[in-house]
Amino acid sequence: MSAQPPPSPEAGVPEGRTVLDERDIARALTRISHEILERNKGAADLVLLGIPSRGVPLARRVAARIAAVEGVEVPVGSLDITMYRDDLRKHPARGPQHTEIPPGGIDGRTVVLVDDVLYSGRTVRAALDAMNDIGRPDVVRLAVLVDRGHRDLPIRADHVGKNLPSARTERVAVRLSELDDVEGVWIS
Repeated sequence: MSAQPPPSPEAGVPEGRTVLDERDIARALTRISHEILERNKGAADLVLLGIPSRGVPLARRVAARIAAVEGVEVPVGSLDITMYRDDLRKHPARGPQHTEIPPGGIDGRTVVLVDDVLYSGRTVRAALDAMNDIGRPDVVRLAVLVDRGHRDLPIRADHVGKNLPSARTERVAVRLSELDDVEGVWIS
């Protein structure tokens, strides 16, 4: 029996052109963190809610950067939007994700929803609906790593890591070290 060759360093890397590498993602998240702080005039009453799956680690990274600048821990949670999606009939096999609201809730707070890619706007619409069942924030903002355009709904991100013009037929793949074996953004 012959031994299997070791996996190549490219294993797990999506096909296509690399748009952001690990350092690019780090710079984009640092910029987003500073923009959030400037717009909010500090970290007071700020809550970050990541949209599973890749929005959650991105929210944690942003919170860590804010803590490094402000010296204040920003509450981070996750917001499952599965049952609020309007495409469940097309994709009924979606499994519910975990919702975790930080202690103190979101009522009267500035909530920043964090996601990896903004495309049609339907995920954000579902997140807004899900948030209505949890509480009533004072302000809701949106931070995304990649905005690829093609909105179906009138939704705009407040903080964007990279605007990536793309065709509807192209795919954007985000991989993060917390969930995947690689880190980067690819378009194919």
